[in-house]
Amino acid sequence: MRALAVETSCDETSASVVEMEGDRFRVLSLTVKSQVIHERFGGIVPELAARAHVEVIYDVVAKALSDAGVSLSEIDIHAATKGPGLAASLVVGVEFSKTLALAFRRPFVGVNHLIGHIYSAYLSAPDLRPPFLTLIVSGGHTELVWVEGWYSFRLLGHTLDDAAGEAFDKGGRTLGLGYPAGPKIDRLAKEGDRRFHRFPRPKIKRRGYFFSFSGLKTALLHYARAKGEDFIARNLPSVAASYQEAIVGHLLDVVERAYMELKPPALVVVGGVALNSRLREVFRGRFGDSVIFAKPEYCTDNAAMIGAAALKKYELFGEDGQEVGIYPSLGVIEP
Repeated sequence: MRALAVETSCDETSASVVEMEGDRFRVLSLTVKSQVIHERFGGIVPELAARAHVEVIYDVVAKALSDAGVSLSEIDIHAATKGPGLAASLVVGVEFSKTLALAFRRPFVGVNHLIGHIYSAYLSAPDLRPPFLTLIVSGGHTELVWVEGWYSFRLLGHTLDDAAGEAFDKGGRTLGLGYPAGPKIDRLAKEGDRRFHRFPRPKIKRRGYFFSFSGLKTALLHYARAKGEDFIARNLPSVAASYQEAIVGHLLDVVERAYMELKPPALVVVGGVALNSRLREVFRGRFGDSVIFAKPEYCTDNAAMIGAAALKKYELFGEDGQEVGIYPSLGVIEP
């Protein structure tokens, strides 16, 4: 079975052709068009993002089909991200895919973006099977999920405020690094001393596996103001390394506790922040061969993970049909 999937939940337009045979997936093509227009604004501008999706989605889908060496007549199902994400951006992908499905009289499947991230692990480790523990860590989400089956999930914990990716980006803004700051902090930190300053790690009294990054972000802001611009500029790599260490350390604290208590067969880390080199180093040092990271090409928003999730969802539950809408605030556990 073969899917043509589209991902437009935020600021990247992506299309992919994915095949499923049994419980294995094969990515025939993956095209991603990233938007650079947001950098000068210091963050995503929803209206600009939606307009950019409209401008490129046809070409992105055409390239995905061409790269896969297939035509629209050889597609079995159409899929798109239905949420969570920016409403105006989600509409572009969903309506484009629904139109193709209607025109060719094929099934349409709407995919939860967070479940898509979980499926990026199956693309990265073909022998992976449920159950396992998953950390979804991205610009908009930080969630700990127990994967019980192919489409059975239990939310164990989440961030109580900012996501880890937000902490990187907003911290980077404080340090004058611009947007997006996560990769820049990662690169800078390699030249610095992560023991230069000890930022406080969050202490959460709430029972469960929860995260919190707003206090850490505020601590960096107060530190930068107290030390002054010249001091920060002279010591930027070490300040970045220290801040990154606090974020990674907090993620490790929560995940390690869940890992010790639940004893999962595998720990999977997915999402854009899973690209962070220090996060990978620390988690591999602690969990060894038990930890599986999504491959770099599947960490950031991409349509391949959406296609894989759509194929399995269709196999298990059938199509969603033309009545499916968009769900900007959708969680990993759907109502």
